[in-house]
Amino acid sequence: MAKAKPTKKGNTSKKPRFLYATSWHPWVIFLLGFGLYANTLGHDYTQDDAIVIYDNEFTMQGFSGMADILSYDTFRGFFKEAGKDKLVSGGRYRPFTLLMFAAGVEFFDAEQHKVVGHLVNALLYGLTGLLLYFLIRQLTKPKFRESKSLWLALVTSILFIVHPLHTEVVANIKGRDEIMALLCSLGAAYMVLLYWDRKNAFWLFGAFVAFFIGLLSKENTITFLAVIPLMGYFFRDLDWKQQVRALLQLLVASAMFLALRASVLGGGFGESSMELMNNPFLKWTGSQYVDFTLAEKYATILYTLGKYLFLHLIPHPLTHDYYPRHVEMMSFGDWQVLLSGLVYVAMGIYAVLGLVKKNPIAFGFIYYLATLSIVSNIVFPIGTNMSERFVYMPSVGLCFAAALALYYLLGVGKKKPVHTGTRYWPVLILLSLVIVLFGSKTILRNAAWKDNFTLFTTDVAVSVNSAKLQNSVGGELIAQAIQEGRSDNERQKMLQEAVGHLQKAVEIHPFYKNAYLLLGNANNYLKNYEASIQNYDAALRLDPNYSDALRNKGLTLRDAGKFYGEEKGDLARSIDFLKKADEALPGDFETLRLLGVAHGISGQTAEAIRYFEQAAALQPENPDALFNLGTAYQNAGQADKAAEYHQRALSIDPDYLKNRGIGN
Repeated sequence: MAKAKPTKKGNTSKKPRFLYATSWHPWVIFLLGFGLYANTLGHDYTQDDAIVIYDNEFTMQGFSGMADILSYDTFRGFFKEAGKDKLVSGGRYRPFTLLMFAAGVEFFDAEQHKVVGHLVNALLYGLTGLLLYFLIRQLTKPKFRESKSLWLALVTSILFIVHPLHTEVVANIKGRDEIMALLCSLGAAYMVLLYWDRKNAFWLFGAFVAFFIGLLSKENTITFLAVIPLMGYFFRDLDWKQQVRALLQLLVASAMFLALRASVLGGGFGESSMELMNNPFLKWTGSQYVDFTLAEKYATILYTLGKYLFLHLIPHPLTHDYYPRHVEMMSFGDWQVLLSGLVYVAMGIYAVLGLVKKNPIAFGFIYYLATLSIVSNIVFPIGTNMSERFVYMPSVGLCFAAALALYYLLGVGKKKPVHTGTRYWPVLILLSLVIVLFGSKTILRNAAWKDNFTLFTTDVAVSVNSAKLQNSVGGELIAQAIQEGRSDNERQKMLQEAVGHLQKAVEIHPFYKNAYLLLGNANNYLKNYEASIQNYDAALRLDPNYSDALRNKGLTLRDAGKFYGEEKGDLARSIDFLKKADEALPGDFETLRLLGVAHGISGQTAEAIRYFEQAAALQPENPDALFNLGTAYQNAGQADKAAEYHQRALSIDPDYLKNRGIGN
């Protein structure tokens, strides 16, 4: 019997099969991306979905609203009034995803649309991971041996797919703009690579189309004007003509987009606002807001940049809200700011030195810095300190750098294949642990995005000092409290809790008019009418034309009048409130009716007749209005007029007396 030959070191029998099973890679990546978000398919709309979907008048018109989607600021359909969309610094022109949502409205009912919205996000996310895998493979093949190229493509795409920082983008249907921007940017980059490698101009046209759609999805696509040439510099030996031809296509697409954007929104990208919810770099002096000093502003920005890096390494705790003052005003004396500065300086130095040597990790760092720049608050004001969705696109660069770092940890020599590395199994175990932890965190974090109530009440424990989130929790608690089926105890408890959150909001932001409005609403439902009116007055001092506060104050005055008349028997106080309600809500039928009742009970018959006549004039076919007027005339001793109006009421509703238990 022949002896078996010994297996040589480095024989393919020792190869990590997962690395070379390339036919399985696309399926694993796509299904992992989709599967991690499968638990969102039964979720409701959340957060900004109202702005772009169910409360956007253009989106909800389906196909017929598409012309308006293309013709106005992205938020115009939500605010529904000219000028209000300018509340967001610089305006927003991202029509492509709204067109997708409008198409969904055309084909699906409201419940189906939610499911489809989450389904499409999960599918597109899986597709993004898949495209990233093919892009890295195409990018690195000419420079790296097969094992290294496969490792980078597989590990980069998996690290990206499992990262919990992306939950805000994928679990929130509105995050489609971020998904499409990155998907199209990667698609444009991939097709440019194919053009460089295959010399076929068809791929340039595809890159042009993908890049333009990406720009129409979200403006940060434009940062790939820097990324794509860097890809050519680091990973290809190209003549300048090949670079220029590719870049020219992207520049034309960018020019077209900027011209279209300017025609809709006007020039400029926004100026700083003096409203804290649109400008986090304001501080309260005791009587007014003033701008941060430059040192305070850039120390705070540097802190948030460090926070992004920390969350990439340790994605906990996560929150959807980083509005003031979740991120406090920082100074250069704070160790966190200094540490962040040192890390970014080191990253910058490494990137510059690596640029000269064409170090691929340096490419990952430069990609990260370039794509982060536009949402860093350094180039343009973005209206908030930071957000997890803002690093969706930049995180690709850090995932690529991390995949390279893990590859080097394998202890692989220049000529050795990956499976001969001395630290192969420890590195694989480390990578597996990261994937399991990040994937588990993603699935668990998705649960918070079930609906607004779950999201707000979960994240307020993290963003305790965010005025916006405290306001959102308060508003959602009010909405939940007044739903049918709530017991009185439940209702009272939720309203009291809402008041606590809203008081915290105005403590953080004394000029927060919406928080004062919601406080007024909560106190109205609690029958704390005097407090409610004070809250509305506070909102109106900030904005005398605040229509919601004007309307709600009038309704509260009316409710207070009814309460003191019917439940407290205090007619004088009731009439006082009702007269103020009549001033606030001129021509309101119910206010006039209550004034007539209150004056009638108090014996002021002439006044009762005056108010009932006004009510009847507003609703001449309302049997209540007519019968009440007749009764007032009866009390005044005018029997003929009393009979006339009683008869008119009965002619409209023959069962009026029976239904109200009047007479026999």
